[in-house]
Amino acid sequence: GHNQSEIPFMNSRRSQARPISAQSRNPLATWLTETKEFLSALVSNPLSMGAVLPSSAALAAAITASVQPGPGRVLELGCGTGVFTREILRKGVSPARLILVERDATLSQGLKVQFPAATVLQVLAQDLCPVQYPELKEVSTTVCGLPLLNMSGLEHERVLRTVFDVMVPQGALYLFTYGFRCPVSQSVLGKFELSFSLVSFVARNLPPASVYRIAKRTYVTRGGLAAGCPEGARL
Repeated sequence: GHNQSEIPFMNSRRSQARPISAQSRNPLATWLTETKEFLSALVSNPLSMGAVLPSSAALAAAITASVQPGPGRVLELGCGTGVFTREILRKGVSPARLILVERDATLSQGLKVQFPAATVLQVLAQDLCPVQYPELKEVSTTVCGLPLLNMSGLEHERVLRTVFDVMVPQGALYLFTYGFRCPVSQSVLGKFELSFSLVSFVARNLPPASVYRIAKRTYVTRGGLAAGCPEGARL
């Protein structure tokens, strides 16, 4: 497994005392609040965050580019303050179709306030189990904001086993990394008959990041079509 530190910033995530309104909040104030809360969580448990600043809007757009509204659920791992979550909602996904996983208590509470209709699970992604969490079903897409470079190969296996157990066969997982290659090893992918593909490189992020797609080998991307997306959405 990979145990090198993933440097800059994971999904920006927010915990707050009241629901946000995009119209009523000053963008700078929002950024400052989220950064403060993110850094607080970082100080509490640096390895669980794997970053020192919130993710950019460009990265949020890139990692959710293939998400579409539909009957399937969207699973997000490591939601933090909800930067990726808000982008998913902007795609038209119903909040009731969201399953948000965040291990930090303060950030998890913030997600519940911010997205009251979503299912929020305060648990380590590695400990997810569909038997213990029956909400984990009918998942069509997974968005991963976990610090995968800070996790072991065994932890990668535990996450992937659960994700691909609860996703539809053509479902796909989207992740990002600051590294120069997919953070999940070929040996781990091979155990689950998975393949990865580079979706995009996001230069407008500090630091620049790469977005990868992981899917069953049977459903690897063909001809530019994202097989894991409804109606063959294009990457």
